[in-house]
Amino acid sequence: MTDRLTNLKFFIRTFGCQMNESDSERIAGILRQAGAVKADRAEEGDILIVNTCAVRNKSEEKLYSYLGRLSRLKREKPVQVGVTGCVAQLRGSELLKKKFDIDFILGPDTYGQLPHIIKKGLAEKYISTSWSKDWQETPPDLILRESSVSAYVTIMEGCNNFCAYCIVPFTRGREKCRPLRSVLAEVSILADRGYKEIQLLGQNVNSYRDPDSGRGFAELLEEVSSIDGIAWVRFLTSHPKNFGLEIGEVMARTKKICRQLHLPLQSGSTAILKKMKRGYTKDDYLDKVAWLRQLMPEISLSTDIIVGFPGESAKDFKETLDVMESVRFANIFSFRYSPRPLTEASALKDDVPFEIKTQRLEEAQRLQRKIQIENHRLQVGRVMPVLCLGKGKKTPQLYAGRNEGYQVVNFHSEKDCREKFVDVRITSCGPYSLSGERIDSR
Repeated sequence: MTDRLTNLKFFIRTFGCQMNESDSERIAGILRQAGAVKADRAEEGDILIVNTCAVRNKSEEKLYSYLGRLSRLKREKPVQVGVTGCVAQLRGSELLKKKFDIDFILGPDTYGQLPHIIKKGLAEKYISTSWSKDWQETPPDLILRESSVSAYVTIMEGCNNFCAYCIVPFTRGREKCRPLRSVLAEVSILADRGYKEIQLLGQNVNSYRDPDSGRGFAELLEEVSSIDGIAWVRFLTSHPKNFGLEIGEVMARTKKICRQLHLPLQSGSTAILKKMKRGYTKDDYLDKVAWLRQLMPEISLSTDIIVGFPGESAKDFKETLDVMESVRFANIFSFRYSPRPLTEASALKDDVPFEIKTQRLEEAQRLQRKIQIENHRLQVGRVMPVLCLGKGKKTPQLYAGRNEGYQVVNFHSEKDCREKFVDVRITSCGPYSLSGERIDSR
């Protein structure tokens, strides 16, 4: 490689979802391969990259606040500042008009250009937001993973659904699927290296189709689960209208696939779901939850909720609360609606006042906190396997991990158990985590 970055340090700040986190691992790997070294803090870096999310307006606001900090840092030392990801794709040259001292802007399909851009130190600002219709394979050895026990594996990118509020088709493009053989090769490599958990990623994994054979997501799940060495398989995100019975059946009969599913509801009102162009009704969603729980009574369900979508009445919002009470989600990600450019909903009148949105968000979050406390109390006294992901800094015997339901479990252990499965007896709980003691059964 001619574009060597020897003696340079890079720092990446990531905003957004697991797909953004996975992309940051790929960016880090590209820079490492070019000779750069990862820095622990922005103040230590020569190359400062902000990998961005555009799904919510608040995400953009966080970006601009952080870019202000980097602009001040750049006045103190010579650094290159770059913006990558979804806001880069969406805003492009608009970012340069906001008076932040940005050197380069790259969309999600152009990260391979990084070493050349940085090495050349272009006098002019550099922007690249071109699309590739074909899948761009990243060699697994190139990815600089944050964890050595749990790994993201991307199986597809983009989305064809065009939900009325969603900007993803405009920032990630149309669906393109990774060849099944490449997915299986990466998972096999990870298994050989001791990884215990695989998280399959895509904007809508349920619509996956192998470009070589046409095989679907259910078949991919079976193939991935057959690889020796991997103990847990997770996936996200699923669209309710594309979640077919065959996927649930594979989950139910395959022990390695975690009994955990993120199934975004968005609203409990069929009228609002129709305006959102989600492609299902409230009853459709509840029917899927019912048969999932019939197949897997212990399944842990999480979801996304948007409050204050245009036209949402008090009755519509009450229906969302009713669904939350009925399903009793293990966790929710809840947001106030904010119009996003290019989307169909951006042409609608944003007629729910901000104060009402805030009140509804707080009410939904209060209800969910109550549900989570009640759910967690039912876990006290149980013994469950936990994948340990780290340990406390202040209390050496305190460790943290996640159980099969993806709940955070904090526990005490006299032995170092990082990156291992351990059995934990749950002794107490709060609304957002479980606490317990390791027992010596493994």
